[in-house]
Amino acid sequence: MSSRQEVRDSLASPKAVVFSALEAIERFPCFGGRCAVLVTGSGPAGTPRAAALRVKRGLLAWHDQFSRFQPDSELSRINRDRRETVPASPAMTRFVEAALNAAAMTGGLVDPTLAGEMDRAGYAKHLDSVPVPLRRALALAPRRAPGGPNPTGAWRQVRVDRSAGTVTRPPGVRLDSGGIVKGMFGDILAAVLGKHESFAVDAAGDVRFGGSGSLLRPIRVASPFDDSVLHVFELVRGAVATSGIGKRSWLDADGRPANHLLDPATGRPAFTGVVQVTALAPTGVQAEALSKAALLSGPDRAPGQLNYGGLVVYDDETFDVIEPRSLAREEIS
Repeated sequence: MSSRQEVRDSLASPKAVVFSALEAIERFPCFGGRCAVLVTGSGPAGTPRAAALRVKRGLLAWHDQFSRFQPDSELSRINRDRRETVPASPAMTRFVEAALNAAAMTGGLVDPTLAGEMDRAGYAKHLDSVPVPLRRALALAPRRAPGGPNPTGAWRQVRVDRSAGTVTRPPGVRLDSGGIVKGMFGDILAAVLGKHESFAVDAAGDVRFGGSGSLLRPIRVASPFDDSVLHVFELVRGAVATSGIGKRSWLDADGRPANHLLDPATGRPAFTGVVQVTALAPTGVQAEALSKAALLSGPDRAPGQLNYGGLVVYDDETFDVIEPRSLAREEIS
C-alpha cells in the first residue's frame, strides 16, 4: 500500500468494510503516526469496548518502552548501558529475538543494529518537517543501486536469552526497534483478540487482522506518488506491512535527499529503484521483514521476496502486483 494512511482508511472506514453495529473503534497517535484498534464481538479480552481500550493502553505503553527517541525508554537505557550483558524485560527479549530472526531470514538486509547510522543520516529525533515530495527526492537522488548486507554486521554479535532475561552485545552496539517491533506488537495482540468475532490492529501502518468470524477485509494499495488506488487485496486474516522512502524523508545538511531505510552495506539511505513495497504475510514480523528486504533488494529481486504476495512500486511510477499464494479472498496462511 503505497500509503500507510490508505491502509488505515481501508480498515477503519465503514465504507470499506461492513462492520457490526457493536464494533468498538479506538484511534490515537502513537509510534510517530496514527494507530487504530477495531474489535467486534466479546471474547477473552472482554467486550469490544473493553478489548479496544486494553489494546490502546498496551500500544501506548509499548511506545514508551521501545522509543529510540525517549531517553528514559527501556530501549534507550539498554543502548546506553556499557555492560556487555544487560537485563531486559520479556517484551524486549522477544523483540531482540524477532529482530535477529528477521536479520537471519533476510541475509542481513533487515539489520536492527543501525541506530548510529540512522542518527548520522539525520534521523536522530522525531521528524517534524513535511517530507520531501517523492518526485523531488528521486530527481535529487544518487544513481540507483540495490542494497546489500554488511558482512560484518553487528547483529551477528547480538545474543538474547529469554529465559534469563538478558541481551548480550558488544558495548556501543545500539538497537533500533524500527518496524519489526510494531509487527511483533500486532502478533502479540492477535493472540489476545483472535477469539473475538473480528479485529484489526493498525500500529501506525503495520496492520494485523483476523477473528473467529472470518470477516473479509479489503486492503487498498495506493500510489505513493498521488494516492490513487493501485490494487485491492481481499483477505480474512494475516498481516500487511509497507516500507517506503516517501513518508519519512528529508534533505541532509548537504541538501541531499535522505530517508529512514538504510542500506546496511553502506549505512546510507537507500535509493534502489524501488520506492515502496507492501508485503502480505501470516504474521506482522514476517510482513515487516519481507517488505523492507524487498525494497532494499532493488527492482529485479523485489517481487521474489514477497512469498505471500504484495505490491512493488518502482521509481518510474510503474508497479507489480504479486497475488497472494492462496486465493485472494482467503486467508494468507
